[in-house]
Amino acid sequence: MRLIEARDINIDARDRRLVQLEYLAIHARDRIGLVGKNGSGKTTLLEVLAGKKTPDSGLVTVHTSIAHIPQLKRTDTVKSGGEVTQEYINDAFSQNAGLIFADEPTTNLDTAHIEKLETQLKKRQGAMVVISHDRAFLDALCNKIWELDEGTITEYKGNYSDYASQKEQEVEQKRQAHAQYEKKKKQLEEALEIKEQKAQRATKKPKHTSNSEAKITGAKPYFANKQKKLRKTAKAIETRLDKLEKADKVKEIAPIKMQLPNKDRIRNRIILRAEEISAKVGQRTLWKDASFTISGGDKVAIIGPNGSGKTTLIKKLIKEAPGVTHSPAIKIGYFSQNLDILDNEKSIIENVSETSSQEETIIRTVLARLRFFRDDVYKKVDILSGGERVKVALAKLLLNDINTIVLDEPTNYLDIEAVEALENLLSDYEGTIIVVSHDRRFIEHLASRVFSIEDSTLHIVEGDYQTYKNDSASESPSQVEEELFVIETRITETLSRLSIEPSEELDSIFQNLLQQKRELQKKLQ
Repeated sequence: MRLIEARDINIDARDRRLVQLEYLAIHARDRIGLVGKNGSGKTTLLEVLAGKKTPDSGLVTVHTSIAHIPQLKRTDTVKSGGEVTQEYINDAFSQNAGLIFADEPTTNLDTAHIEKLETQLKKRQGAMVVISHDRAFLDALCNKIWELDEGTITEYKGNYSDYASQKEQEVEQKRQAHAQYEKKKKQLEEALEIKEQKAQRATKKPKHTSNSEAKITGAKPYFANKQKKLRKTAKAIETRLDKLEKADKVKEIAPIKMQLPNKDRIRNRIILRAEEISAKVGQRTLWKDASFTISGGDKVAIIGPNGSGKTTLIKKLIKEAPGVTHSPAIKIGYFSQNLDILDNEKSIIENVSETSSQEETIIRTVLARLRFFRDDVYKKVDILSGGERVKVALAKLLLNDINTIVLDEPTNYLDIEAVEALENLLSDYEGTIIVVSHDRRFIEHLASRVFSIEDSTLHIVEGDYQTYKNDSASESPSQVEEELFVIETRITETLSRLSIEPSEELDSIFQNLLQQKRELQKKLQ
C-alpha cells in the first residue's frame, strides 16, 4: 500500500535546483533512512512530503496521516534540549499517525534515551522516514536507505551498514573498471607505437637490396604503399583510443603523518594523572574520589547521561584542577561547540595555518578530507554554514601544535560523510584523544578506553566500547527501563485517544497499562 506518492517534484533554493524527482513513493512497511551531505535538501524534501512546504512544481499525494518531528526544535523554554526533543517524540507518537517523519530525532538525547527511542520505534507498526547522522540508529531501524545527491534519490535495500557495503562495492567496481581501462589504453598505445615505428622503417630500402634491384622489383612503390597501410592502421588505433570509454581513477585515502610536539616524550608514557577527584553541582554529587591515568596515544571516550558531569570532567582535566597533574610534555587543544577558536573575518586556510607548523601540503590534505577542495579554502568563515564551521574548527585543532586533543560532542551538526572523514583523521592521529560523545558508532570506531559516568560514579573501562557494552549488560537494569519507557509511551498514546473517542475498551487498556507501569517501577526500586 502506497502512503505517499510524489510526481515530477522540483524544489529550488536561491539560484539552484535543490531537488528534482520524477517519482517517489513510500509504502506501508517502509522504514527509510534519508542520508546526504549537509545542504543537499534532506530537510526541505521531508517538509514538502509532509505538506509543510509547497514544491516549486510537481504533485504530492498523501493517503495517510503524518506526524512530523522537525529538525529545528523549540528554544523558547527553560527545558533542556533533551527534554524538548522528548516532547516532540511523545507528541508524534500520541497522534497514532500512519507515517512518522523524524528529522534528527536524537538531537540532544543521551545514549540511554537514544536506545530507548530505538526500542519505541522498533515496536511501532507504522512506516517512517528518518534523517539522522547516527549510523547505529539507522542500522537499528531502517530497511531502506535513500541517498539524496545532486537533487536525485538513489534507493538502497537494507540498513545503513548494508548501504555502506553496497557503496564500497560500487567503489570496487570503479577500481576494476579503471584498471581495465588503463590496461586496454596501454595495449592500444603500445600497438600504435609499433605501427608508427614500422611506418617509419617502411620508407627505407632493405639493407641487402641494390639500387638496380630496387628499380627492377619496384621496391620504392611497394614500401610507399606499405607505409600508407601502416599509417591507416595507426590512424584506426588512434580512433579506438579516442573512443575508449574513460574510467576515472578512484581517489585512495592515504594516512596522514603529522609532526607532533614532544612526540617521543609522550608515546605510551603517562601524560595526565588524576587522584581522588570529585565534582558537585549544588548539593548533587556528580562523582567522587575518581583516580586514573592517561598515557600518550590513548583514545579515551567519556560517556554518560545528560547532566552526569562529562563536560565538567574534561574541564577539570584541561585546567589541571586540584588532584590533576600534567606532564611537562603535554600540549592540549580543546574543541567546544561555541567555535570560539575561529576568526570569522579570515579565510579557512588562514584560520587553520595561523596556529599550525605543518606543511601546506598536509594542511590542504586535511581540509580536502573534510571536503574543502581547491579554492574552497579561501572562503571566509563568516559565509560558511554551521556544519562547515565545525569542520574548520576541527581542522584547526587537529593541525595545531598540540599532542593531546579534547573534543566535546564533535559530531554535532556534521553529516555522516563528514563524521566518517573525522573518524579517519582521528584514527591516523598519533597523539592523545579525549572525546565526549553520544555517537555510538563514532566511539566504537575510535575509542581504546571508555570512562563512563553512571550513578554518581566514574567507571574506568580498560577496553573499547564493545567491552563496555558487554560489562554493563550484565549489571544494569536497562531492559526494565526500556520496557517502562515503552509502557509510558503507550499510556500517552492511549490518553490522547481517550480524549478524542472515550470507550470502555480504551479505558480498560489504559488501566492495564497503569498496572504494568507500577509493576515495572517496583522492579527498578
